[in-house]
Amino acid sequence: MIAHSEWKHGDVFEGNAENGNTVQFDADSAHAHGPSPMEAVLMALCACTSVDVVSILKKKRQNLTGLRVSAAAVRADTSPQVFTRIMLTYAVRGKLSRKAVEDAVALSKNKYCSVSKMLEKAAVIEYEIVYPDGEPEP
Repeated sequence: MIAHSEWKHGDVFEGNAENGNTVQFDADSAHAHGPSPMEAVLMALCACTSVDVVSILKKKRQNLTGLRVSAAAVRADTSPQVFTRIMLTYAVRGKLSRKAVEDAVALSKNKYCSVSKMLEKAAVIEYEIVYPDGEPEP
């Protein structure tokens, strides 16, 4: 895997992956042209664990109709301002088994999500699972 970034103007940078995908980053406090690099790391964590959970629940033949993973992070007060604590909230929708969802989230966090495994070297990562449409079967 190879990537690079290029300064475009002001506080705007373009990240490029070897396959041609690009992401625009904005280091300005307003972030009008894209996420900050640290916001992008949080979004990558949410996406990484989402991919795992959807894949696991599909394999378990669960009727998943929606998944939203949100992250709230606390950063160190001094530079480098790494994440020190991250709370993930999994909002899961569908006709599901609670055990299947809990197992999928735990497997993602403890085994499959490479972004989570990297970040937990610096930050405590906790999670909660919520069911906006009501509690599933046990």
